[in-house]
Parts: sequence; C-alpha cells; structure tokens
Amino acid sequence: MEYPHYKPESDHLPLSDEELSTLDELLANLPSDGAMNIEALDGYLAGLLLSPEPLADKPGADWLPTIWGGDGEGDNAPFASGKQKKRVILLVLRHLRSIAFHWAGAQATWEPIFSVAEFDGEDEQEELTDAEDWAIGFMSAVDLAPAAWAPLFEQAETAALLEPITLLGADEAQLPEAERERLADPHERDALSRAIPDAVLALYARRA
Repeated sequence: MEYPHYKPESDHLPLSDEELSTLDELLANLPSDGAMNIEALDGYLAGLLLSPEPLADKPGADWLPTIWGGDGEGDNAPFASGKQKKRVILLVLRHLRSIAFHWAGAQATWEPIFSVAEFDGEDEQEELTDAEDWAIGFMSAVDLAPAAWAPLFEQAETAALLEPITLLGADEAQLPEAERERLADPHERDALSRAIPDAVLALYARRA
C-alpha cells in the first residue's frame, strides 16, 4: 500500500485509553522482534516531531515501517491483512498529531508514556518512573537523520537537554562504567525520566 504523509492540519483527537491499549496490543502481536511497544512508539513520534528535518517533508515510507520492524513479503509480512495495517497507521497518525497539538497549545496536559514500577521504600512503596523504552524510540527517530541532529548534540545547551534521553536510550554496553552504575540505580533512572518532559518542551520551544 502507498504510505500517507504526515499532515500537521489533520485530526488531533487523542487516542482513548482503550485505543492506546489496542495499538499496543496490535504492535505486540506482530511477528517482528523489532516492533515497538506503545512507550517506544510515543518516544519515536516525539523524536520525529522534534527532528530538524520537518516530518511533513518525509514520505511515510521513510518512517512508518520502522514502527513495526520493517516491511516484508509472504511469510515475513508484518501484518495479517491490509486492513490491519491501515488500522495501525491511522492510530499512529492520530497519536502523532495529538502530540503535536498538545505541544503547540496545551503543554500542561501532555504526558509522555513511560513505565511506572513500584519499589519497596523505607516507609512505604515508591512509584518510580522508567523512560528507557520511550528514549530508545526517540533515538530511533534520531537515527533516521543523524547529520541533521548532530549540531544539537554538539551545542552545550541542547546537548544538556538531550542528555537524559541519550543516557536512557543508549546501549549500556557502550557506556562508561560510571554511567552504567548510574543507570543501575532505579532512583537515578527515575530522576532522568522525570527530566525528559521539560527537556522535550524546551527543545520544542527552540524549534518552534
């Protein structure tokens, strides 16, 4: 099928919790090991919207197949039918437009999709946030246009904003020991994760 372009003026109706769960389930049931979950997808779409290369200028074929681990044929096809594929694409486009809408005029109501886990604290259970999957998705968007992103990683101010994303989204085997130890601490991961929303909105403000 021909992939649609992203149209900034299209429907921004947010996905309901049920629709988000449906999209997550559709992606989880795909045969590809490279298919994103809903958290990685949310980060990926955020990265696409923040990219120095306007998403509206990119053909859908350049970025949509990454979400489900790439297209294939026959037994390697990721979708059971064209109808299923179209449903996933429409849900993705609505979620993408919804993120853009919140950033443009309703930032207080925007919430990225992160994992939340409970840990036993000294006096009570703690809820700690972990944005690793979200950050991995974001970095997948960066990988689509590394040359365009390079100046943002080189400039001190934008590099600092991107730091929590790059740390959580990195291959830990390639990090220095000090950073690996930092990521091994759930409280450090929580602090890095909680820094991401403000960092993303600051990056958006610079781009807008």
